[in-house]
Amino acid sequence: MAALVAGGTVDVPDFPQPGIVFKDLMPFFGDGPTFRKVVDGIVAHYGAGAFDVVAGVEARGFVVAAAVAYATGTGVVPVRKAGKLPRPAFSASYALEYGEATLELTEGAFVPGQRVLVVDDVLATGGTAAATMDLVEQAGGVVVGFTVLMELGFLNGRGRLGSRKVHALLTV
Repeated sequence: MAALVAGGTVDVPDFPQPGIVFKDLMPFFGDGPTFRKVVDGIVAHYGAGAFDVVAGVEARGFVVAAAVAYATGTGVVPVRKAGKLPRPAFSASYALEYGEATLELTEGAFVPGQRVLVVDDVLATGGTAAATMDLVEQAGGVVVGFTVLMELGFLNGRGRLGSRKVHALLTV
């Protein structure tokens, strides 16, 4: 799995600001056979019936979450940037490696106790992941796992997540 993700990733220096090397996964998403293998690998990692719904983090996390949900016949719930949801929502602000952000999740997005797999593209400092999992729990869900395509190990985001289960297909 790591080689598949690595092969479809392009480094973009100085984006979104000087000193940051952005990991562009769009070539990976555009390669249908590779994308399918990775989605199948995520599903196999957790096993059938391990979760009831998939939560995807805006924006690239939506792509992976929708594919995993489709492959498993479960639902998908978006975790959005602030101001994008039309109904009342829980919100969580956090620090990024290059700024601050706020995520929101619609109130009532989950049935209380529903098992949720959280999916995103990259784990960096852990701020987005921690905020997302806190939102899922605020909304009544139970986080059963957190999967990313790529973990930037040098930023130690996993350490910020405590004992939560993290599944990274590629760690750089």
